[in-house]
Amino acid sequence: MEKLRRALSGNEQCDEESGIITQVMDSSTLSWSTRIKGFAICFVIGILCSFLGSFALFLNRGLTVFAVFYTLGNIISLLSTCFLMGPVKQLKKMFASTRVIATVLVFVSIVMTLFAAIHLKKAGLALFFIILQSLAMTWYSLSYIPYARDTVKKAVESCIT
Repeated sequence: MEKLRRALSGNEQCDEESGIITQVMDSSTLSWSTRIKGFAICFVIGILCSFLGSFALFLNRGLTVFAVFYTLGNIISLLSTCFLMGPVKQLKKMFASTRVIATVLVFVSIVMTLFAAIHLKKAGLALFFIILQSLAMTWYSLSYIPYARDTVKKAVESCIT
């Protein structure tokens, strides 16, 4: 069965010819149902962290806790996609030429949100970076939907003019 899977995927090398890394990666692949479950669990945990951060706004140091939980939620949600396509393929797609700017904006806004909330303790600046982080994550997510960013650009242009 393994030889049939390799032949259909175009990888017809025998085990002796393939490297140890390839053998480990082939033996540690997850089934599709396990990938879906892992994605769903991580994505739900990410959303829950974001919502928990919203409740923290009513606490004493609420904005700092909110920024940390909101950012943690976004990171976990972003990492959940690694279950669907694997971490290496996900990184390659994240830094593809069509979405490298969106990816960099997401990471910069995450770092700046945490810096403003934890180190500087500036509520207004942290809130600005949270909004920027939301917009960057939305733009990054739209890059995976064909023609979605072009549609959003045209909609914004039509609203402005």
